[in-house]
Amino acid sequence: MNQPITYASAGVDTAAGDKAVELMKGAVRATHGPQVIGGVGGFAGLWDASALVGYRHPVLATSTDGVGTKVAIAQALDVHDTIGFDLVGMVVDDIVVVGATPLFMTDYIACGRVVPERIADVVRGIAAACQVAGTALLGGETAEHPGLLGPDEYDVAGAATGVVEAEAMLGPDRVRPGDVLVALASSGLHSNGYSLVRAVVGAAGWALDRHVDDFGRTLGAELLEPTRVYAGDVLELAAVGGVHALSHVTGGGLAANLARVLPAGLVADVDRAGWTVPPVFAVVQRLGQVPWADLESTLNLGVGMVAVVDPESVDALLARAAGLGLPAWVLGGVRQLDADRDPAGSPDVVAGTKGVAGGAVHLSGSYRLG
Repeated sequence: MNQPITYASAGVDTAAGDKAVELMKGAVRATHGPQVIGGVGGFAGLWDASALVGYRHPVLATSTDGVGTKVAIAQALDVHDTIGFDLVGMVVDDIVVVGATPLFMTDYIACGRVVPERIADVVRGIAAACQVAGTALLGGETAEHPGLLGPDEYDVAGAATGVVEAEAMLGPDRVRPGDVLVALASSGLHSNGYSLVRAVVGAAGWALDRHVDDFGRTLGAELLEPTRVYAGDVLELAAVGGVHALSHVTGGGLAANLARVLPAGLVADVDRAGWTVPPVFAVVQRLGQVPWADLESTLNLGVGMVAVVDPESVDALLARAAGLGLPAWVLGGVRQLDADRDPAGSPDVVAGTKGVAGGAVHLSGSYRLG
């Protein structure tokens, strides 16, 4: 061995990491309210819990997630300032499902090589999405893993904590026969099913810079469309009253995730013709000849969140959603399960998903394509 081995020669550049922190500090600080103590750079992020003294029975809610293989699209396009919306949406919108307000979030970025500007772009996107969600980005970590990840590869993950008054928690115990399903539109593919989507695109030989008339833009721009962050809007909708449960439509599709928030003995009826499926889903299906059953158990098909609502509150909730600029519509309703009408094992009846022994969802009809 002729030369001494240093940390830098092993592939870890601590100076680049410090530069990345400097580039992102302003965006992170912009998410901080008076409850955040100590700012950026501490070993631990601090949040003043005395803000919870007004709760009678505070229940903390927590969630963690990543973005998945959508990061491969961001890396291929060299566009890194939107992937943060995908991360935040996947995390905070799982918290808001129980009616919790997301308080703070932390992130983790693993990369093969720290490029300060790239890491800062990722974190700026996370911070911007946290502002939309009304949550503080309290801290994070960037780890350089040379030899494990390629020089231009990275992955992101995050975790968040929220709080809800115990008596205000949303969930299956509140759902009743006669409740109405209100769908909230997705912004596109969101962050689930990209292994399928990328396999379809790869098999078809479509380049990311290919202009697709159905989208009115390039394939890459469509695939990188950020996940809609619902948290702030959904909390405003819940304040209208009458919301009994919420379902975040992520991996597994609409039916599998909706069934999780229904109690045993009840079934939700969903007419597939009740909305127009956005073009990106139809293109993926057609391009890969993907069976519709596989598509609807993988992708959101245009529905990103579902509210289960008291029928007397539906009109007010739809009006509030319109005021927020959030497309929403009546998706179906909830009724008692009927063994003859909803036979177990039917491909149109979905139950027992994600390990939850809850209710069921009965899908009918055929999709309308945009």
